[in-house]
Amino acid sequence: MIDISAKKITAREAVAEGRVFLKPQVIKLIREKKIPKGDVLEASRLAGILAAKKTPEIIPLCHPIPIESVKVDFVVNDRQINITSAVKGQAKTGFEMEALTAVSAAALTIYDMCKPLDKDIVISEIKLLKKSGGKSGTYVRR
Repeated sequence: MIDISAKKITAREAVAEGRVFLKPQVIKLIREKKIPKGDVLEASRLAGILAAKKTPEIIPLCHPIPIESVKVDFVVNDRQINITSAVKGQAKTGFEMEALTAVSAAALTIYDMCKPLDKDIVISEIKLLKKSGGKSGTYVRR
C-alpha cells in the first residue's frame, strides 16, 4: 500500500458512473417490479452501498477509509440503466475506488437479477466522473 501517513485529512468526494444495456422488454419488467428475483433497482442500490463499504476487502491495495455517505442512483431509459455513485467523507486519500466499486457491484447485481430473461446484457462505460479534495484538488471528466 502507498504510505499516506504524512497526508492531511480533507473533505473528499468521488462520483462514478456506468451503464447496463438490456432488452426493452426487460427494462419494462424492471420498471414494473416484475423481475422474478425482486426489485432490481433497490437490490442494486444496496449492493452498491455495501460494495463501497467493502472496497478494501475486494481491491487488495485500497486503504480502509471512513465513508460518511454513499449514494447510488439510477436513470432508466428504454434500452439502458445509467448508474451513478457518489461517495463522501473526510480522509487522507480519495474515494474513487469506492465510487467505482459501488457502480460495478450495482451493475453486476442488475446483471445477476436479469440474466434469466436476457442473455445479451452488456455492462459498460464504468468511469470516474469527478473527484474532489486532497492536494491534487478537483478533477472533472470532460
